[in-house]
Amino acid sequence: MVRAGQSSEKAALIYQHSDDERQREVAEGLDAKVRAARNAAVSQQSQAQEA
Repeated sequence: MVRAGQSSEKAALIYQHSDDERQREVAEGLDAKVRAARNAAVSQQSQAQEA
């Protein structure tokens, strides 16, 4: 555990835990956007081949 100016180890643990949660949320959001973009590209590619 790295303390980055928190007043106690407990505060550092709380911050570390919430930071991990936020990192996970950001990663899941990016993953969803990438998957949606890939699906859209595949759909467009399929429609272009059918035309």
